[in-house]
Amino acid sequence: MLVVRTCSEMQAWRASLGPATRVAFVPTMGYLHDGHLSLLRAARQRGDRLVLSIFVNPTQFGPSEDLARYPRDEAGDLAKARECGVDVAFCPTDPRELYPHGTNTWVEVQGLDQHLCGASRPGHFRGVCTVVAKLWGLVRPDAALFGEKDFQQLAILRRMHADLFLGGEVVGMPIVREADGLAMSSRNTNLSPEARAQALAIARWLAEVRSRFAAGEREAAALLGDPGAALAPGRVDYASLVDAADLQPVTGVERPALCAVAAFFGGVRLIDNTVLRP
Repeated sequence: MLVVRTCSEMQAWRASLGPATRVAFVPTMGYLHDGHLSLLRAARQRGDRLVLSIFVNPTQFGPSEDLARYPRDEAGDLAKARECGVDVAFCPTDPRELYPHGTNTWVEVQGLDQHLCGASRPGHFRGVCTVVAKLWGLVRPDAALFGEKDFQQLAILRRMHADLFLGGEVVGMPIVREADGLAMSSRNTNLSPEARAQALAIARWLAEVRSRFAAGEREAAALLGDPGAALAPGRVDYASLVDAADLQPVTGVERPALCAVAAFFGGVRLIDNTVLRP
């Protein structure tokens, strides 16, 4: 496995490939867990060469968010990457490598960021889109894989990809969960044992929503119930039902809808979702 640190090295490697070589790509912020590894294994099946990026992108963190606390373990990540058959790991250690002239140029998708994480984390998706667009230009993948836990992010990146004619395809992959139902996340490592146990309320609440939907309920208010009580002692950021296509709030489920939640447990913000399909 080749580890590269600079954009010029990444570009040189990509330019060395023949035109028929299919490249699969998994962009990450590192601290790889089984959810990431499932993306790498699926991507391995989609390309002749597999590229992983590890970069904690500062532009997607707000001023009061946990950039400094974001967990990092490059050595462990690279060992896992080798086991998954990664050919190239792009690991810039200096943000100036991807932002050589500062943050003068931005990529932003308007409309899909009005609600959910877009409302509570202003500028977050602008940072995500900007770094993914940069990485896409460097790697030029035939397929890039993203997890559906970040459903809004995936929808926004799909729109950016289509609008900018980036080539290749954006592939969404199912949420990977712990045995007890908690969605896998790099931030789970920041949970205390008590907060980790409390966070299981998210999976229970989503299961209750799915159960009400399976029983025939279609009204949003009845489906959601009382999220504040269901997720206590967690602090709810949002618990919403939105159209799965345009991410706008709905009062009832007439076509696929996303039930999405963000909540704080022990000061750690977790997100999860489920799609309701009539």
